[in-house]
Amino acid sequence: MNYSEIQSKIQNAQQLDFGTILDLIFKMFKEVWLKGFLIVIVLVVCAVALTLLFGFIGLGPDPFVMDPNEGFNFYSNYTSNAFYSLPQSILLASLIIGLLAGFYRICKELDLNKTQNQDLFYYFKGRHIQKIFMLGIIYALIAVIAQSLFIIPYIYAFVPLSFFAMVFSNNPDLSETEIVKLSFRLGTKKWLITFGLLFVTGVLGMLGIIACGIGLLFTMSIVYLPVYFVYRDVVGFEDDSEIMKIGTE
Repeated sequence: MNYSEIQSKIQNAQQLDFGTILDLIFKMFKEVWLKGFLIVIVLVVCAVALTLLFGFIGLGPDPFVMDPNEGFNFYSNYTSNAFYSLPQSILLASLIIGLLAGFYRICKELDLNKTQNQDLFYYFKGRHIQKIFMLGIIYALIAVIAQSLFIIPYIYAFVPLSFFAMVFSNNPDLSETEIVKLSFRLGTKKWLITFGLLFVTGVLGMLGIIACGIGLLFTMSIVYLPVYFVYRDVVGFEDDSEIMKIGTE
């Protein structure tokens, strides 16, 4: 599908059923939890490594400190650290987008009953690396600007940003600008149901903390699945079938 076709499908999207999509998320999670676990492990290791590296070279975020003359200004510390951590955020955002694109490709193959090439690093090969990095830059800049405006703008922007990897995974030949526009168009069109699904799956994913915290590594990846099913049921795939329509009414 080209940009105009995807845009048209988003514009004319049918109503989605929250309960049906949530049920599909549970079923898919049973199939891909191990891949999700690997993603979480890689992200945790890389996040810790980047924090240590940037801290060592003096580019890490400053700790929250209280000026005895002015008192503690949480907003000022929060926004300054968000901008100060931008290089680190760009690298981490690029890694997240690339890994999730590979993860969503695996989910798509399961949906379509195709021969599976379960490679989480599929999009880090060849011509896609530069586009992933550019999307990481855009993602990090938008996130930092939204954070600097504090909580509400960031909550709003988080939903469209969550679609970056999904749109890229299914349309790697689109330009970075087109991927960003489609992500925000879809995220805005289906903001409420996507946010609701992300919230519920986030709460469910946090249940892993019951297992002494280590369980989070196994459960948190469920939060990656809502955007997959919202995109699938709004836009669909080039070679989809009637099974792709399950979440719509």
